[in-house]
Amino acid sequence: MNKNAPAHFPNDKAVIFDIQRFSLHDGPGIRTTVFFKGCPLSCAWCQNPESQKSRPELIFYTESCIQCFDCRKHCPGNAISDQAMLRFDPKRCTVCGQCVTQCLTNSLRMIGKEWSASDLLEEIYKDIDFFMDSNGGITLSGGEPLLQANFLFQWLPMVKEKKIHTTIETCGLADWKQVEKLLPWLDLVFYDLKHMNDSIHKQFTGYGNAGILENFSRLSRSKAGLQARMPVIPGINNSVENILATADFLKSNHHFSIHLLPYHNLGEAKLKRIYSHQRSMNIASPDSEQLKQTQELFEKEKIHAVLYD
Repeated sequence: MNKNAPAHFPNDKAVIFDIQRFSLHDGPGIRTTVFFKGCPLSCAWCQNPESQKSRPELIFYTESCIQCFDCRKHCPGNAISDQAMLRFDPKRCTVCGQCVTQCLTNSLRMIGKEWSASDLLEEIYKDIDFFMDSNGGITLSGGEPLLQANFLFQWLPMVKEKKIHTTIETCGLADWKQVEKLLPWLDLVFYDLKHMNDSIHKQFTGYGNAGILENFSRLSRSKAGLQARMPVIPGINNSVENILATADFLKSNHHFSIHLLPYHNLGEAKLKRIYSHQRSMNIASPDSEQLKQTQELFEKEKIHAVLYD
């Protein structure tokens, strides 16, 4: 795995960076989406760059900072910087959080919090009425939830005891033995296919796609609920060549649908707030004509393409 991934996670706790309620596009019904921190990939177009590192980190909102520097008085590592764009020196910062507790304007915040299995179950159970009324449930997102598989081994059975529908959103780069072990507790797997060309995949995500494609094929042979998805990145993966290769791969695995997720650059606004190696791609979101062409190409190849808003 890459520099974003941890050597290990504690088995009894998960590092979560957000819990989003009333999600409508992360599976059937009304859902609560749990965002797990850490990802083995570092996609150039990542819309949640704060999810890539596995451990909690700081985020800084320069527009609300009044430069009182009370944070500096309480930083044991002398990591508070005068730089306007990033208030802390990431090389000195130990992410102890003392500056966060002293920031009067909430300009310094912590991304990522450890949750025990019981506490996280209690948190999502607050939404049980919405799940029951809408045939909804929870969606595991990130980051990459499978990086915290040891936690999921104990937590998902607890969730299923409550009769809650479970969906996972995954990049597929994981140990198959761990994936297979989790399948009894997962109702639906949203699986990203970012690019069919191995070298291009590695160029833009940090890893080749061989293991990802093999895991998809294994899932397609299992009894898992599986749904392919593709982020539509103009100039990178929306070429005719890649769309036809993706369609051929799906058909070879007896899978005949794909969900298309249009790229947007909202994640780039976060880059100036965190310490990240990701840089702006300087590309526009696909327009309606580009999306329509992508959809029609899949449909022509007998792959039903669902276009997200």
